[in-house]
Amino acid sequence: MDDDGTRGGRGPSADRAPGPAVPPPPAHPPRVPHPATGTHPADRNPAERNPAERNPAERNPAERNPADRYPSGTHPGPPAEQRRPGAASAQPVEHRPAPPAASPPSGSPVDAWLRTPRPQQEPGVWRYGYTPPPPEESERVSDRSLLVGALIALLSALLLWSLWRNGYLPYRLVPLKLFTPGEWWNPGTSGGPRTIEGSDALTVYEAILFGLLAYGCGRIGNFSELFRRHVAERGQPFLALAAAGAAGLTQLLVWKETLPVVRPVLVLVASVAGGEIYQSQTVVNVIYGLIAAAVLWPFARLGRWRELIAARRGSGVPAPDADAAPATTTSADQWPELRAAGWADAADTLTAEVRTGRMNDVDVARLRHAWRLATRRPDRLGPLAESVLRTGGAAALHPSGHRDLPRRTARHDVLTGQVRIGRCADDPHNPYIRRGTGLALDPALLGTSLLAVGPPGAGKSARLVRPVVEALALRALAGQAAVLAVGGAGEPLGPDEAFDVVVRVGHPGSAHDIDLYGGTTDPDEAAAVLAEGLVGDVGSLDSRRAATVLAQLLGPYRAAHGHFPSVPELRELLDGTPAAFAGLRASLEAAGHHAMLRELDARSRQAGGPGDPAPALADRVALLDRPTFAGFFATGPDARPFELRALGQYPLRVRVDLPERGHAEASRLLTRLLLAQFTAITAARTDTSLFVCLVLDDATHAVTAETVRGIRRLRSVNAGAVLALRTVDDVPEALHTPLLGAVGCTAAFSGITTWDGKRFAEAWGKEWVETREVAQHTVFADQPFTRALHALRKLVTGKAVTTDAVTVRQVEKERWSASELAYAVPSGHAVIRLANVDGEHAPPLLVHLDG
Repeated sequence: MDDDGTRGGRGPSADRAPGPAVPPPPAHPPRVPHPATGTHPADRNPAERNPAERNPAERNPAERNPADRYPSGTHPGPPAEQRRPGAASAQPVEHRPAPPAASPPSGSPVDAWLRTPRPQQEPGVWRYGYTPPPPEESERVSDRSLLVGALIALLSALLLWSLWRNGYLPYRLVPLKLFTPGEWWNPGTSGGPRTIEGSDALTVYEAILFGLLAYGCGRIGNFSELFRRHVAERGQPFLALAAAGAAGLTQLLVWKETLPVVRPVLVLVASVAGGEIYQSQTVVNVIYGLIAAAVLWPFARLGRWRELIAARRGSGVPAPDADAAPATTTSADQWPELRAAGWADAADTLTAEVRTGRMNDVDVARLRHAWRLATRRPDRLGPLAESVLRTGGAAALHPSGHRDLPRRTARHDVLTGQVRIGRCADDPHNPYIRRGTGLALDPALLGTSLLAVGPPGAGKSARLVRPVVEALALRALAGQAAVLAVGGAGEPLGPDEAFDVVVRVGHPGSAHDIDLYGGTTDPDEAAAVLAEGLVGDVGSLDSRRAATVLAQLLGPYRAAHGHFPSVPELRELLDGTPAAFAGLRASLEAAGHHAMLRELDARSRQAGGPGDPAPALADRVALLDRPTFAGFFATGPDARPFELRALGQYPLRVRVDLPERGHAEASRLLTRLLLAQFTAITAARTDTSLFVCLVLDDATHAVTAETVRGIRRLRSVNAGAVLALRTVDDVPEALHTPLLGAVGCTAAFSGITTWDGKRFAEAWGKEWVETREVAQHTVFADQPFTRALHALRKLVTGKAVTTDAVTVRQVEKERWSASELAYAVPSGHAVIRLANVDGEHAPPLLVHLDG
């Protein structure tokens, strides 16, 4: 995985998530020799194996253990009454075992992926292989100033050394004479050495002073920065060649005795070991060799010769790339949680599957989640461990039997649930710590809901919506989430094989319908949600009165027929057709539902009165009572609707295709209805362990006052919504501020208008910044000579002599202004502000989208 800017965060599989070594993934554990025969049971004839040794996919249905398909600790599939033909979650899917590799590799992408560090970071940081950036440089010195400073320091050092060697510096020997015997020196402060000992001391003294002079010259001239910027940053082999050239020149100067190195070393060795040591030529050669090696050693370190030689020979690990993330030596791939619980055999089985490449990242995340759930119920640990021993990485499968998506278009880290959607641009608006780092979304961020605004073609669907749907689908395969993706027919939300249920509204081949009543049996609840979907966008109509009208019809009809009315029947009742009312009244009287008769009588009295919402409701229902939708929203025993309530119970992947091209108003009505049903159903959940998310690829005219309040409540029930809009004006003006305040994450794509930019700028607030104001004042000279100089300068430059008055102050400024959002955001970019359910937030960041 590539972090694209997380300072060395490139993992072993950057371009795609780790997957099985041999697709499709095998359903059986790694081949281990049978203890009795020395062969694996799978290599013997299936008839010779006992049922316990057979692969679950090869057993007869009567012999198959239910734990093989749905081990304890995982979510079971939908109940039989909710399974429909054509849905991926309806029938079990059997996988054929793939032939094992002839020789297992020494390591696998999953193994390295699992051991890659994922440090905790601020919201939105792509954590996979993240490495903190180096400290920010206060102010970079220009190359010209750096070169001129180094040259001046070098020339000054040469001049000073020349003056020293030629005796032009007074009192140069006074420090040495203070620490040596007086008989070594001639009289006077400038007197030279009188004895051999004095000459030797002067030789060592000059070498020490030369070392101090070279060190001071290097520090003053900033030679280390010059070397890093113009030599080290060019990398190998230029670095090694430059160090080798400098080493050769230094060796020449040392042995020519231009640099005081050889004689001082010989003097020190003689003073310690005695002069007789030089009588042996071997000792002299060893000393010369050590001097040459000592001079060469710093250049070998600077040039990194050892790393270069190791890389050339292939006997060592090459130098890490700038985008490479170091793999840790933790035991994450050895399943320590299973070993701690005493299931070492199951841990060994999974470790072998990881290292042989038979498990992918989804398998790892799914089994870890299943084990966490099983630890809450100790009675489920045993069945899960036994299933792992039998099926290896195929244990605790998703009800669909799938272990991965058919295709991925974004970079995912299933272990953390993150999906990488882009890279933070190197822009002054972005904090230094975030520049160049990857930006990712995860359930903790989506739990606060996300609003994306941008014109058509800005990349909302391809670069944001689809990666989010993929991430949620992968998390659903791991048993940790459920997703409902709603978009127009043909929109790029993913292939049919990536979903368990696909609802094609108005398509005759659709295996499922939409339940207009959300799967509830309470008439009041069904009426409230349906009223919000039908007329929630009509500002002049009270949705509560509309819900009352619907409840007066839905309650009696359900009491009489046992189910809610279909679209044509509901339209007739809202229109007040006498035949429809008479038939319903007769059914209620025959069944003795007197309370429901009073409801129906109340509706009859209120029909046609001033402010009656029934005509408006009937007009909206008429949008669904079209030949294209004939029989699609059916109710009763022959209906086949998908109940949205199942999302909160099972890790389902559902996609709804709306006929936007031919029935735009009906599509908007259904989108509004699905949003209202989603907020109502998720808020009523009692088990919130499963993250549920609704993704609307086009939320135009879908947001109402009630759904805004529902979106605000989603974060407390482990749910979220992703809404994509072409402009904020697609939402009623009265809801602009409440909607931006209800969502925690907002994204403004390139191409938005200044009116939309103004709303985002107000929602994101202001920050304190430091401003510098420079005022130029003309200098008036009093002295004649100074006035003459100023006149000459003005004649040459054409400008009067001025002085700059700089004022620095703190001011409050918008993080992004409306004009900047409208005109300064490049194509393919978006300004994204993130916040998680814990209250942590990140400032608005300019992001280059590559999802």
